[in-house]
Amino acid sequence: MKKIYLLAILLLSVATAFSQSKMACCHKTTTAPSATKKFAMLASNSKFVMAHANPKRMRFQSSIGKLINYKTADGLTANAYELKAKKPTNNYLLVIHEWYGLNDYVKREAEKLYSDLGNVNVIALDLYDGKIADNRQDAGKLMQAVKEPRAQSIIKGAIAYAGTKARIATLGWCFGGGWSLQSTLLAGKQATACVMYYGMPEQSIDKLKTLNTDVLGNFANKDQFINTKIVAQFKENMERAGKKLYLHQYDADHGFANPSNPIYDSEATKQAYAFTLAYLKTKLK
Repeated sequence: MKKIYLLAILLLSVATAFSQSKMACCHKTTTAPSATKKFAMLASNSKFVMAHANPKRMRFQSSIGKLINYKTADGLTANAYELKAKKPTNNYLLVIHEWYGLNDYVKREAEKLYSDLGNVNVIALDLYDGKIADNRQDAGKLMQAVKEPRAQSIIKGAIAYAGTKARIATLGWCFGGGWSLQSTLLAGKQATACVMYYGMPEQSIDKLKTLNTDVLGNFANKDQFINTKIVAQFKENMERAGKKLYLHQYDADHGFANPSNPIYDSEATKQAYAFTLAYLKTKLK
């Protein structure tokens, strides 16, 4: 009788262990969305979409910038808008567009940075693979359609195009503001500067610890989505990661630096650009 009792206990223990093992095997763990994915998810929020007024039409024709193609690690090619330095230099600035895509506004701003910074190569990336939106609804769809592996391949391809000796600075607005920081992380030891205009910050302290440079952030206090709470958390996370954040906040709204945006704030833009230019000139000597 005692043997039967012990055998029953043994069988019950084996069954319990098998059941727990099966549950552990089949249980799906969930991970928090990345910073860029989290920002892209905002496009499903009607309030976020409606907070972006449709842009004013803007036309820009450059005599020095040109469209280029380069290979990406995923076996495809990427598009970009390039302004080559007048003299050979290893200084590069990667510019990343807002959620409307690589449009004339971004090309114009890229050329302005090129002219004001001096001898630097500027490459405005195209994370939408040629697609451009002229209204907020289509912009939201394009932003949501971005696949992180493809975006990372485009960025890595641009870094490879610049070369192993290139010193990489990045700058972006809105959607591109978040990707500016991600590009700096991808650039590793080649990274020398990072400028974010009201973009979603990276929240992982472990990732922020790997930054090879400090960051300049231009944020809007009236922004309901990349709000002051998120910015304060970013500042704290950078401090915990042992990295420097040059934080500038303005009494303006999301998208304040875009002259094609009806809520464009000229004074905040002027101040932010002055800080940005001084920072980049120091980093890209």
